Order: sequence, then C-alpha cells, then structure tokens
Amino acid sequence: MKKKFLLLLACIVTSAVFSASLEDFLDSWQAVQLRSGGSPLTGGVQTKSPGPQLLPRHSGLRQFIADTMNSLEPTLLVETLSLYQKPVSGDWNEAERTGLFNQILALSTLTGIEYYSESRKAMRVFYESSQVIDGPDSKRPVPDPVYAQPEPSLTIYARQKDGTFGDNIYRYDFRTFADALIFSQENMTALNVGIIQAIGKNRLRSVVAVIDADECLLIYAASMAKTVSVFGMGDRIGASFSNRAEAILKWFSGRADMVYAGQD
Repeated sequence: MKKKFLLLLACIVTSAVFSASLEDFLDSWQAVQLRSGGSPLTGGVQTKSPGPQLLPRHSGLRQFIADTMNSLEPTLLVETLSLYQKPVSGDWNEAERTGLFNQILALSTLTGIEYYSESRKAMRVFYESSQVIDGPDSKRPVPDPVYAQPEPSLTIYARQKDGTFGDNIYRYDFRTFADALIFSQENMTALNVGIIQAIGKNRLRSVVAVIDADECLLIYAASMAKTVSVFGMGDRIGASFSNRAEAILKWFSGRADMVYAGQD
C-alpha cells in the first residue's frame, strides 16, 4: 500500500511539472508579435508616473521590479521585451543555466558593443571599456567571475567608460530562480552629460531578466531613473536608454549563442 501511495504521489508531482510556455508569462498578442520575428516590443519613454507595461507574469521578477521602483521612485522608465530562440525546446538543464549565468557575469565582453545614437543618427560605441573591479573604493581590476553553478544572489562591481556618461563605477546585483536569471545595474557615481549632471549617484537602475520559456528565452529589460528636471533631458535620456537596451539584448544573444553552441 505504501509503495502504491508513493507511486501515485510521484505521478501527481510529475504531472504538475511542465515547461512554461511564452503565454504563461505574456498576453497572447505579445507572444504572437514576438514570435513573428519582428522588432522587440518597447513600452516607450514614460516620464509621468511611470509604471511597468510589459512586465512578464513572473513572481520573482515582479517582486524585484516592485522593490526597485519603491526604493528609487523613478521619474523615467523604458522597457523592452524580446525573444531568443533556443536550438532545442524544453526546460533548460543545469549546464545551460550555469553557462548563461557565467556569460552574463562576463562584463568585460561589453567593451566595444555599439548602439544607435539618436542625437548623432549613427551607430556609436556604447562601452569604450568595461572591467570587473574588486570594490567601489579600491577599483582594482579583477577577472570576470566564473561559478560552478548559479549563486542565489551575488553582487559585483564594475568600472565602465561610456561615450555619453564618461568613466563611472557601477554595482551589479544578480538573482537566480529555477526558471529565471535577473541582474540589475546601479550607478555608484553621478552620470554627467557634458557639464550637466543628468542622473545623480544611485539614481539609475537597469534591469535585465532572462526567463526560460520552453522553446525560447524571454528577455525583459527595463531602465529606470530619477532624472534632473532640465527641459528635454528626460526624453533625451529615455530615447538613449531604449537604444542601449537593444544593444544589451544583442550582446546577450551573442553570449547565449556561445552557450548553446557548446551543447551541440
């Protein structure tokens, strides 16, 4: 009798475990549009009482975004949704998940990526340099970290020189779930555009979430900031963030390609 009960329980548990599809995280029209292979979905630049419009239905991510917005109280928000098509459908295995985690940690590989500059109407280098450092005070360069398995939570620091905001220190926080990897970037130094301070210290959060959705990876990116009240500056920064998010999504796709190529 005990064996039959355990067998029945195993069947119930097994039947309850299934691969989450894109529709489990998104509205049907969003899933259809993303599957069509078009451009990423964008929520536009929100500057008045900003709130998430494209946030997937993932409890861990929703809590992360809520906590971030409550602490920051942003005056600007930009969101992007895109897909990465896996070579094979099904839940990611531990090697796949670990590989993606370590690729996201490889911040030095951001050096040289490009984005479209709205002001210049041309492609421009995003990060002229990007280097993990041992802390925000000593700023000594260290290699990109590599882990045998994803850490539940992790904080690292980076020094990144950007063509718009100059040379700055950032804090990166990573959170992992069984079906998602989330990381956020926070500025530890004020971000200036020329002589104007565009974003004060600790006033920027850029969040990227990679969610396992059976045949694909759903990627959500959001940049939020408490910006200065200079006329037109919020819209300018928002447009820049939108294009920069696309550059980060392209960078991630390249890193994911390396993970899946190694599993062939």
